[in-house]
Amino acid sequence: MKKIIPVEKGDFYLTPEGYRCFTAQYHLKRGYCCKNGCRHCPYGHDKKTDSFKDKKS
Repeated sequence: MKKIIPVEKGDFYLTPEGYRCFTAQYHLKRGYCCKNGCRHCPYGHDKKTDSFKDKKS
């Protein structure tokens, strides 16, 4: 069973089409990458190549 993450202010915004778009803040709270190609993925997943981008400091 997946853990339910409470949605707080700053976790998402509404797109012009009316969809909820989750921010990096929410993804980091969730704690893992879902590999769905999220717009604000902080984990660097590239849906086209199904791989993670190298993080450079």
